[in-house]
Amino acid sequence: MARLLPLAVFLALVGLLLFGIHWNAHHEMTEVPSPLIGKPAPEFTLPLLYEPERKLSRAELLGKPYLLNVFGSWCPTCQYEHPILSANVKPLGIALIGLDWRDDPDDAKRWLGRFGNPYDAVITDRDGRTGIDFGVYMAPESFLVDAQGVIRYKRIGMFTPELIERELKPKLAELARPARAAAP
Repeated sequence: MARLLPLAVFLALVGLLLFGIHWNAHHEMTEVPSPLIGKPAPEFTLPLLYEPERKLSRAELLGKPYLLNVFGSWCPTCQYEHPILSANVKPLGIALIGLDWRDDPDDAKRWLGRFGNPYDAVITDRDGRTGIDFGVYMAPESFLVDAQGVIRYKRIGMFTPELIERELKPKLAELARPARAAAP
C-alpha cells in the first residue's frame, strides 16, 4: 500500500492541474467583479502630469464618456498595452485619460516619451489614494465612465484588440443608445 502512495499523490496533482486548466479556459482569471459598476466614479482632483500646477477633477470630465486607464512606468504589462490603446482605443472617439499610478512624474514623462502618449490627459496619483478609491490593485486597469460620471465597465489587466472588440465596443454602444423614456 505504501508503494502506491506516490502514484496516488501524482494522480491527484495531475487531476488538480487538469481542473485548473479547464477552469482557466472557461473563466477569465482577471475578471473580478467591481462593486463600483453602476455607481458614480470616486471624486478626485489630481495634477496633470505635464502641467502639475493645473488639476483635473471628476467634475470636469462630466458630460462625455471617458476611459480611465491606470498605468505606471514601473509596470511591464502597461508597456505591451500601450500600443494597443493607441491603435484600438483612440479611433473609438472616446476620451482616454491616463492615471499615472504610484509613480514618479519624471519617470512617467520619460516612459511616455519612449513609448508614446495616447492619452487626451494624464493625471498623476503619486500616493495612490485615488487608485485605492477606484479599487485598483494592479496596473493596468481601465474604467469606462459614462457622461454622468457612473462607472459602466472595469477591465483588470491589459486590453487586447480582441477584448476591445468583445467587451469595450459593446459597452460603448450601450452608452450611445438614447435613454428610454419612463412609462407614465
